[in-house]
Amino acid sequence: MKTSDPFGWLEAAARERAEAGLTRRVRPRSPDEDLLDLAGNDYLGLARHPEVVRAAADAALRWGAGSTGSRLVTGDTTLHGELERELASFYGAEAALVFSSGYAANLGMVTALSGSGAHLVCDRHNHASLIDATRLAKAAGARVSLFDHADPAAAKDALARAAEPRRLLVSDTVFSVDGDLTDVAGLSRLCRGNNAALLLDDAHGLGVVGNGGRGALSEAGLRGAGDITVSVTLSKALGAQGGAVLGPRRVIRHLVETARSFIFDTGLAPAAAGAALAALRLVRDEPQRAERVRAVAHRLASGFTARGLRASEPDSAVVSVLAPSPDDAVAWADRCRSNGVRVGCFRPPSVPDGRSRLRLTARADLSDADIDRVLDVIHTTRPAAAGSF
Repeated sequence: MKTSDPFGWLEAAARERAEAGLTRRVRPRSPDEDLLDLAGNDYLGLARHPEVVRAAADAALRWGAGSTGSRLVTGDTTLHGELERELASFYGAEAALVFSSGYAANLGMVTALSGSGAHLVCDRHNHASLIDATRLAKAAGARVSLFDHADPAAAKDALARAAEPRRLLVSDTVFSVDGDLTDVAGLSRLCRGNNAALLLDDAHGLGVVGNGGRGALSEAGLRGAGDITVSVTLSKALGAQGGAVLGPRRVIRHLVETARSFIFDTGLAPAAAGAALAALRLVRDEPQRAERVRAVAHRLASGFTARGLRASEPDSAVVSVLAPSPDDAVAWADRCRSNGVRVGCFRPPSVPDGRSRLRLTARADLSDADIDRVLDVIHTTRPAAAGSF
C-alpha cells in the first residue's frame, strides 16, 4: 500500500528557497547582548525607557497578563479607551480604535470599508498587511487596481476608470523597505477629485515624520481630514505592541461593528496598552526625539553614499543599502553582526523590486560615536561588488 505524504512537497520547496538564497530562520536575542541594534523598529529608543517599562509592569499588575477576550466581550479596559483618546488627540483625528497588532488594524480597516460595490486602487509596493487585506476585500466582491509605486498619474488613471460607487485609494505613507514618503497631499487631491476615500498605513510615520512626530497627515497639512482614515502601529516608534485605526468617528463606529479582525480577536494585552500610552506621552512632551531620528537617518544615508555605497535617501527613519545578491546580503549582515552591529537583511519576496539590501533603522538614542561605528562597519564588511552594480 502506498504511504500517504500530504506534506511531501515541502522538501522540494525548501530546496528551491535555499538555491535562491532565500532561506530564513528565527534568531533569538538575549537581553544583555553587546550589539548595536539597527535592525529593529525602536525608532525613538522607547522600548526600554524606564517610564514605558514601568507603565507596562503597572498595567500587568493591575489588569493581569492578558485582556481575557475580544474587546466586545471582556477584553476592553478603561486603559484601552484612554489610549484611544490620546492617540486621536495627538494625531488630530476624531476617534481611534486599538487592535492587537498593526497587521490586524490594516485587515480591519480595508475589509470593513470595502467589499462588494467597492473599487480599491493600490500602490504596488504596499506592505504585506495591506496586500493581504486587499486580497480579502477582493474575495468579498471588491475590484482591485494596482498602480506603479509612487506614480500619481497611474493612480489618477485607475481612479478615473473605477465605475463602482465606492472608491478607495490604499497606500503606505512611509514605505518600509527604503523609507520613502509618498505624496500624501497629492493622493488626497486625487481622491477628492474622484469622490474616493483615502486609506493610509502610517506605521513608519507616527513618531517620526510631521510636527513633533505627529505623522504623515501632519506633514501634509491634512490633520483631521474627514475623508482620510489612517492605520498606525504601536510597535515601532512607541516601542510597545499593537495597532490602531484613526479617523472620522463614523468610520471608527463602523469598524467596531463590522471589522472581523477586531470583533473576533483577543484584545491588546493591558501591558502593551500601558506601555504605548506612556510612550505616546513621551513623544508628545519631547518633540526633539522625532527631529533627532530624522537627523540620524540623513547622516547615515549621506555617510554611506560618501563611501561609495548605494543608499536610499530617507524621508523617515529607514535607510537601505543595496546588495549585489540575496546571498551577498545575508553574508554582509552576518559580517556586520560579527563586528557588533545588527542590521536588517531584506530579500525577495520582502522587497517588491526584487533587489536585496541591508535595511537599517535610525534611532533617536544613537550617539555620534555610534553612527560613526555603524558607517565604518558597513563599509569595511561590504561585498566586493557593492556599489558597482
